[in-house]
Amino acid sequence: MPVLVRIPTPLRALTKGNAEIQAKGETVDSLVDDLERQFPGLKDRLLDEAGELRRFINIYVNQEDIRFLQAKKTTLKDGDEVSIVPAIAGG
Repeated sequence: MPVLVRIPTPLRALTKGNAEIQAKGETVDSLVDDLERQFPGLKDRLLDEAGELRRFINIYVNQEDIRFLQAKKTTLKDGDEVSIVPAIAGG
C-alpha cells in the first residue's frame, strides 16, 4: 500500500535529495521500517534508542499529528500523505 511521504530539507541528504518519496506500510511504524529499508539511516533520525518518536520530530498523516491519533500504530491506506516535520525552536 503505497503512501506519499514528504521529507523535510534536513533529511533529504538521506533520500538522495528527494522531497517526496513513495513508501509502504500498514501503520506508521511499518512505514518507518520501509523508509529505513529504502534509505538506511533515516529511522535513526526519526526514532530514539527506545524506538519512540524523537521529541523534535512530528509526523502527520493527512495533516493530522499522529501523537493525537494512535502514534506509531496509526493505520495507513493507499493514497495517504505522510509529512515528516522537524520541530522549530526559536526566541
